[in-house]
Amino acid sequence: MQNVKCKMYNFHKATFIKVIILHFIFYILHFLLVLPLTAAVTFSNVHRSPRNAERPVRKSTTLIVLHTTEAPFASAARKLSANGECHYLVNTDGVAYRVVDHRRVAFHAGRSMWNGKNNVDDFSVGIEVVGNHDKPPNAAQTLALAGLVKELQAIYKIPDENVLCHAQVAYGAPNRWQKRNHRGRKRCGMMFATWSIREKLGLAKKPAADPDIKAGRLVSADPELLALLYAPSPKAETTQVTTYVQAQTPVITAKRSAWDIARDQYNQSTTLYTFPNGTQKRGDQITNWGAIPAGTRVALSDAAPENPVETVKTLGKDAASVAATARDEALSASTFYILPAGSVYNGAELTAERVAALPHATRILVGYAKAGPVTPKVSAYDLCGPRWNAGDTYYLYPHGLLKPGNEMDEKKISAGILVFHKN
Repeated sequence: MQNVKCKMYNFHKATFIKVIILHFIFYILHFLLVLPLTAAVTFSNVHRSPRNAERPVRKSTTLIVLHTTEAPFASAARKLSANGECHYLVNTDGVAYRVVDHRRVAFHAGRSMWNGKNNVDDFSVGIEVVGNHDKPPNAAQTLALAGLVKELQAIYKIPDENVLCHAQVAYGAPNRWQKRNHRGRKRCGMMFATWSIREKLGLAKKPAADPDIKAGRLVSADPELLALLYAPSPKAETTQVTTYVQAQTPVITAKRSAWDIARDQYNQSTTLYTFPNGTQKRGDQITNWGAIPAGTRVALSDAAPENPVETVKTLGKDAASVAATARDEALSASTFYILPAGSVYNGAELTAERVAALPHATRILVGYAKAGPVTPKVSAYDLCGPRWNAGDTYYLYPHGLLKPGNEMDEKKISAGILVFHKN
């Protein structure tokens, strides 16, 4: 009997050991299978931004936003690092450079909105991928990006449909071609919204529609791009890609304006216009945009900023009328009129007649929020957060002087100053 018990004990012991060994083999195999995804991400701190220390930790993170640099690695890395404009930069060799700590705010999205929430920087992680909006990432970038996205999704519990491209969240203020706040300001990263690329990144879902256009907060300024971003299936997407490509031409026509081609770069010094007679002008040399003849060719530059600083428009100087500047947002609460003497009104406080009668030298900010005033107990940072010193944040002194944030000394911002920041 004792011998039988001994044999039974040895049998169970052997079985237990086999089970342990099998479990061990299973975990080893599992590790080896997932290793290519995680091990593909090689990180570097070479381009870590000096802005890290001044950026606050985000209160929430619900989105991952994918960008394309539209510029070569060297120039993109310098600019992104100097200004703290992304969290990661993925080069063509698959190396992911840490720029801003993923927990902190990076200024990557510019004027942006998603599902009714402005300033996407405040609740997102931004990843720049070296390349262009109309070309897919290479194999090394795809593998590295897939691993990085999955890691961030796990950290912040972000579902696949909340991994977006910059083109989906960026929006533009009204201009001479667009009457309202509009989607279509950017094509940046648009390939990351396509089914073919998302499948390679391990993303099984994407948004079915633009929530802000659907709700009427924004309008679509680029129907071909919108259709491509939200194609309901891979089959439908093939048609939309063809339609989008056919619509793209760098030549101005009766139906294709300078803005359609160049977007925010239309009036930049880095954009070159070649007229049918062979003469050329830079974007900052053109004043009469309505007189540009059909057949004019537009050439863009890699050096143009992804999110150019928005400047104040002044009636009589660079804004002939409110109608040309604010368009359908002229009576909006997010459009501000700063009169020469320093008094301030938003569009909702005025009538169309009063807006039309605004005096010469009135300054106009479209798509902004007013905060303040600064007090001994309430700082500029308290009022508008980390963008207090951004070039498109403006400070209005009681006597009417208006200064951009990048010219302000934090220690010399006196009480009574109002702050205007992007809405």
